[in-house]
Amino acid sequence: MLSRVFGFGRRPFSSLSEQEILALAISSEEDDARIYRAYAEGLAADFPHSAKLFEEMAAEEDGHRAALIEKHRQRFGEYIPLIRREHVSGYYERKPDWLVRPLGLEKVRAQAALMERQAYAFYSEAAKRTTDASTRKLLGDLAAIEQSHEKLAHNLERQHVSGEARDEEAEIERRQFILTYVQPGLAGLMDGSVSTLAPIFAAAFATHDTWQTFLVGLAASLGAGISMGFTEAASDDGRLSGRGSPIKRGFASGIMTTLGGLGHALPYLITDFWTATTVAIIIVFFELWAIAYIQNRYMDTPFLRAAFQVVLGGALVFAAGVLIGNA
Repeated sequence: MLSRVFGFGRRPFSSLSEQEILALAISSEEDDARIYRAYAEGLAADFPHSAKLFEEMAAEEDGHRAALIEKHRQRFGEYIPLIRREHVSGYYERKPDWLVRPLGLEKVRAQAALMERQAYAFYSEAAKRTTDASTRKLLGDLAAIEQSHEKLAHNLERQHVSGEARDEEAEIERRQFILTYVQPGLAGLMDGSVSTLAPIFAAAFATHDTWQTFLVGLAASLGAGISMGFTEAASDDGRLSGRGSPIKRGFASGIMTTLGGLGHALPYLITDFWTATTVAIIIVFFELWAIAYIQNRYMDTPFLRAAFQVVLGGALVFAAGVLIGNA
């Protein structure tokens, strides 16, 4: 681990011979083509047009690799030294596709742009370190190609991703975002904000002790968050429903549930009871309207209906807590 962090056991780029530079370029092109094909495979089901784009980019990298291998064969023979990115200190790294999943369109396109910029920087520097004219020309040509790949990606996108297809893919990505994050997060926020109103305000009006009320609110919020998170993660693995990773949905639900409860529990860190209660009520008001806004913005629920449902429900739970606390 320390050797990876501090670069022990790695060769500085300046120490590589021309044969080793070519070998490094060959292995890098192999890796890039493999990553682009993984992107294509991961996007094929939901985004077939963009998948075609990455298939063609992978084919471009195959062409670069073939040219580099032929140049190595001409100058150094058939044996290609095994040298990879991780063997060279200061060399750029690539994230394997499984580290950037789920493969959102913007994420992989941004990653591809970064890959091409890094490859351009490598070929530009490698060309400066070669004395053979033909090798230097090849590396310089590859640098120019990598620099123009952003334009190539744009052209491929125009070719394979029409305006209608792009809108369709954007809508699919938006729907996936809603199913994986917004829907469970909204359910958690509603549960945390509404269900904790009764115990927190019941404790507040029963004890008039802000610290004890805060402890009740903290316990209720954390308990509800853990419960909602585990319930969401265990209820659906996402394979058939298409709702995405259960772990991500569980975290979204659990975190938002906890935050919903803590919103009106934290004011009771204020020592004055009526000040704390007033602040908590104001926060509850904004929480309920935020829930109504999210329902309208992402779930296409008419705003007035969402506001009526959430505010009325919250008011009833709040009233129950106050009545119980004063009993």
